[in-house]
Amino acid sequence: MEIETMAANCALLKARDAGNAYRKGRSRKWKEILHFPHINQCKELENSIERDYYSLCVNQPIGKQLFKLFCATEPKLQHLIDLLEEMAKYEVTTDDLKKTSRDKLINKFKTSQSSMVREMVHKEMQNGNLNMENFISSCHSALHEYLSGAPFSEYQNSMYFDRFLQWKMVERRPVTQDNFREYRILGKGGFGEVCACQSRASGKMYACKKLVKKRVKRQGGEKMVLKEKQILERVNSRFVVSLAYTYETKDSLCLVLTVMDGGDLGFHIYKMGNQKLDKNRVQFYAAEVLCGLDHLHKHNVVYRDLKPENILLDYEGHIRISDLGLAEILPENKLVKGRVGTAGYMAPEVVAGTSYGVSVDWWGLGCLIYEMTAKKPPFRNHKEQISKKDLEQRILEKVELYDKMFDEETQNICQKLLAKNPKERLGCRSGQGAEVIKSH
Repeated sequence: MEIETMAANCALLKARDAGNAYRKGRSRKWKEILHFPHINQCKELENSIERDYYSLCVNQPIGKQLFKLFCATEPKLQHLIDLLEEMAKYEVTTDDLKKTSRDKLINKFKTSQSSMVREMVHKEMQNGNLNMENFISSCHSALHEYLSGAPFSEYQNSMYFDRFLQWKMVERRPVTQDNFREYRILGKGGFGEVCACQSRASGKMYACKKLVKKRVKRQGGEKMVLKEKQILERVNSRFVVSLAYTYETKDSLCLVLTVMDGGDLGFHIYKMGNQKLDKNRVQFYAAEVLCGLDHLHKHNVVYRDLKPENILLDYEGHIRISDLGLAEILPENKLVKGRVGTAGYMAPEVVAGTSYGVSVDWWGLGCLIYEMTAKKPPFRNHKEQISKKDLEQRILEKVELYDKMFDEETQNICQKLLAKNPKERLGCRSGQGAEVIKSH
């Protein structure tokens, strides 16, 4: 068994590192797999595709890249694309470099070869005090508004748009298990298992979540599986696992997802030595989880099952929220009900059986920060044997304890996120949301 495990691990490592090889992990027939249809075969798609600028040129990676290539043929348009990319870089600049980057960015706008851009800067600076956030937002909107006009119309008559249509035709081809190489099992769940896989066309590594049809049907999980697929199709965030493909075999429903090969957060909290996670690392993971939750909430999705085992790390140490099987789409301006989640992490309103919204996720974030800091959940010791009823009673009635592991800042944010009353919980007051937690 050990030899089989070692062989499986070696095969996976070899596949993952094949990015530096000649074919980058692709099949010998990769060109045949990605063969473009003749443009005449794209006429039906050309007539039916939605001609929306943001959909075709901003949100879709292939469309965005081809529109950039089109803009590169004209210096003025290339200049506008460069400015958009500079703004994107500024938004992820670290605080210590923010001022220098801010000055450089403003200078680029002031000295722009485009009169439209220079006028935008002049208008924003008329009041004397330049609000950088408002400046970025207004410039971003103005540049995209311009590009969505005549440049977008010209793009649709170019060879770059023809190539986009050909790519979309390739995307329409049925996906089967023959499109992937399978490697070792990464984990197991209630409906099946997750294994590593590799696209034969691109060589890219993924995680294939196989849901055994008989098991799904036996446990009445059809609606849960369908809902998870629908939510994954709805969201697109670097902090939530992404759905790349779906297909089915005779026995299984298969979701091909972002591969996360750095283990789950629970492993890093409890299995990586006796030392607790340092504060900087706790802040880093909490910030990325917060961004993932914020993205879900903006798409009216409440996650409902935040715990260390559902937070996965990639090879570079970044996290993504995984396993959206218990997530729910919130009706417009409405709440949901249901005792859903994992014992010990469910919010008081879930335990009490009352209606709730995204407040339960902010409670979950508080539990996560507490556990990363204390190496135990807030309402029980690690591996403590306790009945579900007693654990729920603690959540409803007891106040979590803070020892010397918590500094003042960490204790403060945990107390505010773990407020029993959701109306008093950080991020839950009217109009607050994730922004107030980010600024904490």
